[in-house]
Amino acid sequence: MYQKYHTEALVLGNRESGEADRTIFLFSRDFGLVRARASAVRGERSKMRYALQNYSLTNASLVKGKRGWRVAGATALKIARGDERGIAVFARASELVMRLVQGEERNEYLYAALFEAHEALVREKVEAFATIEIVCVARILYALGYISAEALETALFTHTAYTGEHLVEAETMRDRLLLSINKAIAETQL
Repeated sequence: MYQKYHTEALVLGNRESGEADRTIFLFSRDFGLVRARASAVRGERSKMRYALQNYSLTNASLVKGKRGWRVAGATALKIARGDERGIAVFARASELVMRLVQGEERNEYLYAALFEAHEALVREKVEAFATIEIVCVARILYALGYISAEALETALFTHTAYTGEHLVEAETMRDRLLLSINKAIAETQL
């Protein structure tokens, strides 16, 4: 019998497979990026249908089998609502993570940075979309080893919050952050 794992995860995206199945891309604190198959989730009667919507925060039950991960159950904790611009920013950050992270590896800093970005971007009132996106992308690249904190000489990487004072600090060094981000993305060759 297979063991069932329960974890809080962000739904970064999905890919349809078959008539009613989907491959769901989850980023969890415990397992990192997980590609899990959800059977019959596209059907109207599926109970997991809304819990596994893109860019939502969910409590997922996962089973690791011979052919990979399967979603055994899911409950939505927070569905992505709010300003479409905020959701679009989180979507771009999710695509970057799916592009750069290849295997399953626990990365608590990356999960915390994504979780805090999700919290900041799916609120009703957000005004600093561009700055949050720059900081989020920089933290993703930092967590994956593409940017060093010493190179930028900033405290932005010592925490994962997206509050006013941190965004003001990021705004003052916007050009250096963008230069480092663009250089790091070019070096990934993806």
